[in-house]
Amino acid sequence: MRALWGLVGIVAAVVCSIAIAAGIEVGEKRSGFDFMTPETQALQADDVSNPGMLWVLQGEQLWQQAQGRADVACSGCHDDARQTMRGVAARYPAFDAATGRPVDLAGRINSCRAGRQQGEPLAPESDALLALTAYVTHQSRGMPITPATDARLAPFRDNGRRLFQSRIGQLELSCASCHDDNWGKRLGGSVIPQAHPTGYPLYRLEWQTVGSLQRRLRNCMIGVRAEPFAFGAPELVDLELHLTERARGLLVETPAVRP
Repeated sequence: MRALWGLVGIVAAVVCSIAIAAGIEVGEKRSGFDFMTPETQALQADDVSNPGMLWVLQGEQLWQQAQGRADVACSGCHDDARQTMRGVAARYPAFDAATGRPVDLAGRINSCRAGRQQGEPLAPESDALLALTAYVTHQSRGMPITPATDARLAPFRDNGRRLFQSRIGQLELSCASCHDDNWGKRLGGSVIPQAHPTGYPLYRLEWQTVGSLQRRLRNCMIGVRAEPFAFGAPELVDLELHLTERARGLLVETPAVRP
């Protein structure tokens, strides 16, 4: 009970300190990497020590393995990912004409798996899907995030912005309450980052594994005592659209490491 009241006090302090803000200025944009300890930064920077690289290596193997009834590998269509996938992840989510709405990179991988390989879609947060997504995204490491400018994405991006700014849950907090208005401050002993999705899928020390952006978004919703959207929900993709626009120009880090 004492711990619960402590959490309530921390959240109340955040709410009381919220000022009217229009978001983060371009010159103030900072990756979550900048808020980490030197030890965690060093862990991310060293590919030999970075635990997320295990998923990248697994993804490289899966890329070359024939799958599904079509017995086709990703490399059978896309050749060497180091060349053909360079810069691709930096532009996602993208508009999918077949569904008439945006799709994230994991969704595109599953679409190819079902349509081209004629296989069963990979489960959300499965090692295989995380590995393939990490491997493809890793090919864009060091490149700036450049969200697609397709006009058809506009209403979905607007919905993502609305969701980001909407107060939810029993604590009545929005994403913006923490990540626009109070970044750099502390909540529960941790520094509040700006919530830029520069390194997903990333290795989170708290999880002791790699996880997707959707997993992190759902965790935040649970943290404010709201009912989280299901994995793959369109709202989560819309949120990602807005988040990538906020992060425009920051560099892809996958696989990032976070506390």
